[in-house]
Amino acid sequence: MKTIKSGVAHNLPNDLKKLIKNDKSVFERWDDLTPLARNEWICWVISTKKEETRNKHLQRLETDLLAGKRRPCCWGGCPHRK
Repeated sequence: MKTIKSGVAHNLPNDLKKLIKNDKSVFERWDDLTPLARNEWICWVISTKKEETRNKHLQRLETDLLAGKRRPCCWGGCPHRK
């Protein structure tokens, strides 16, 4: 497997890296995203306050990527990107 790409403002957290690494289809979809789209997903996952919410975001990221979605739905976007 190739290197898992990160975003433009955020590094890939270990739990997300593990999720991507464990499923070839998720890896391929992730690899096909633009750096800005990957950044949006990373920020969406790490911006949660509760572990339970973060786990839900990770599950939804996997489901949405496999459904062909390229960015998190209904989210204002990464406030950290300049």
